[in-house]
Amino acid sequence: MDFNDFLKNSPQHNAVASVVLLVVVVLLRFILRRAVLRNVSQPELRLKWLVNIRNGLLIGFVLGLGSIWAEALRPFAVSVVALAVAFVIATKELIQCVSGSVVRATGKFYSIGDRIEIGGYRGDVIDQSLLSTTILEVGPGRAFHMYTGRTVTFPNSLLLTAPVLNESSTDRYVVHAFMIPLRADEDWKRAEAILLEAAGVECAPFLEDAKNHMEMLEHTHGFASPSAEPRVAVQISDPGSIRLMLRIPCPVGRQGRIEQAILRRFLGKFHGENESGKG
Repeated sequence: MDFNDFLKNSPQHNAVASVVLLVVVVLLRFILRRAVLRNVSQPELRLKWLVNIRNGLLIGFVLGLGSIWAEALRPFAVSVVALAVAFVIATKELIQCVSGSVVRATGKFYSIGDRIEIGGYRGDVIDQSLLSTTILEVGPGRAFHMYTGRTVTFPNSLLLTAPVLNESSTDRYVVHAFMIPLRADEDWKRAEAILLEAAGVECAPFLEDAKNHMEMLEHTHGFASPSAEPRVAVQISDPGSIRLMLRIPCPVGRQGRIEQAILRRFLGKFHGENESGKG
């Protein structure tokens, strides 16, 4: 068999081209991965680049295979239609996962490093592919911001049926709120003053930057951004109790630590003064 006969032999030619494509993709992934590991020092950005490179090369490889084998498969196109219908029915869940991935990419729901909540799952996104998303779980519940040590992987088809809450949508700062319950006979005005004082102390290092960031978002996106000043709202849940809801700006990922610092500062002063007054 001479070279011209080889070129005319479509299956063999396509097989060789497929192997060459695979080798090129593997080499590209190796080169790009090494370049990212050498030149990108920030862990979150490095992970984002590695995931994007992997997914991009996978999509390119699939499209390349389709282009190589398109001519050979064309005569079978009519007979393949019936098989395609059966395939779609059999792989409905996989197709929904890919569709969810497309919706995520086009809608920019979240990216690597974002803290999200979807379908009862809450955590930081550490990996995403065409079929699934993996998060490092945070909790328990919405009231806590500590890692549980577990990872949760959910199919991207969940994006088609469940809303996504992105706690990192403002990139650098989020508005964080938490409740402090009091008895109705306690001095809630003094508690409010102490709580605002504690919030002011803990938020002081980044408060001015948070104000500038919120103003920038308002100017860029054209919506009224929330105030960056710490504020307290008073709520009465039942006749025997009062709840103070504190709302503060927080750097993304530090909500739990700042909340704990404010609570400890508040409890130390509010209850410490009460006990010294009794004594």
